[in-house]
Amino acid sequence: MDGPDIAEQLVQALDREDGSPDKRPVHAIGIGVSGYFDPSDVAGNFCTAAHFQERRSPVTVRFSNGSGAAAPHDGWSDVRGMATRFHLSDDIATDLIAMTLPEFFAPTPEAFWDFAKRAKPIPVEWESPWKKILALLRMTLPLPDPQPGEKISPNKGAIEFANEHKYAQLGVFQAASIGAPTSYVRATYHAVHTFIVTAPDEVDRWVRFTWQPISGVLTTDPTKLPVDEYLQDELRARLSKTPARFSLMMSIGETGDAFDDSTRPWPPHRMQVIMGTLTLTDVLPDQIADCEKLSFNPGLLTPGIRASNDPVLEVRKEAYSYSSARRTATPCPFSGSAAHGE
Repeated sequence: MDGPDIAEQLVQALDREDGSPDKRPVHAIGIGVSGYFDPSDVAGNFCTAAHFQERRSPVTVRFSNGSGAAAPHDGWSDVRGMATRFHLSDDIATDLIAMTLPEFFAPTPEAFWDFAKRAKPIPVEWESPWKKILALLRMTLPLPDPQPGEKISPNKGAIEFANEHKYAQLGVFQAASIGAPTSYVRATYHAVHTFIVTAPDEVDRWVRFTWQPISGVLTTDPTKLPVDEYLQDELRARLSKTPARFSLMMSIGETGDAFDDSTRPWPPHRMQVIMGTLTLTDVLPDQIADCEKLSFNPGLLTPGIRASNDPVLEVRKEAYSYSSARRTATPCPFSGSAAHGE
């Protein structure tokens, strides 16, 4: 099982019953902003891609909550997404898709499909402390607790899968305990997959990209009840006063690192290069046309950067295309292709 067939099955497996067919199956709730990217003085020495060589590139960024739920649930512990489109010269574009987890859940498309089926949110009832005590006295297992007011458990199936598959454990357990950011621009976002960048001297390097917030990482107080909606309002208020900035960090892999398996993190002491600064200035005025109908895709690359042999990266490209076409989004601008993005 490979190619578009498994990509379609992945999207269908990720669909949530409380989601909408007009929205993405995951990262359904989001907000789009605009700004620009300035490459660092050394970026061009490592990569010939246009956005590392040109003086400045306009960007469109979509921040999102990880689940496919139709409601925001901003204050809940959840993975957040950051999809960035670099608008290059001659109507060329390239995307960088990142999330707040530094690794993925599965090393192959087949494992990803198995995970998606098992990790699908399931109906569950919230139990009072008294019922838990009675369950313990009877020596029976209490039901898992979702957040107050939630009628599904987003983590139970994923945790059970991780208990059976070692490769999923790091990503799943981090996702279950990641918390909620105080702002979309106060979180670190990882592209998770490995890419190959080519330098002007034609040297290839295997790299991973991370967005680091200039204002620092800050999460909400876990002892307080979560708030359903605040992230979009916070971002609007912030950008009305001052721009928000991220540094794009590039880690360079070494022999022995996992180039084609995004479930395996690299050692923290790998060489890192500051590739540039992202400055976000405005919330997009038309969130439907300029953001929700926009198609992003991790396979939308530009000369100077190419995909590694990570099979999950390849199937994600196909899955984003299928999902985008299903929700009739604006086609992704693949050169000479009718493919879509997410």
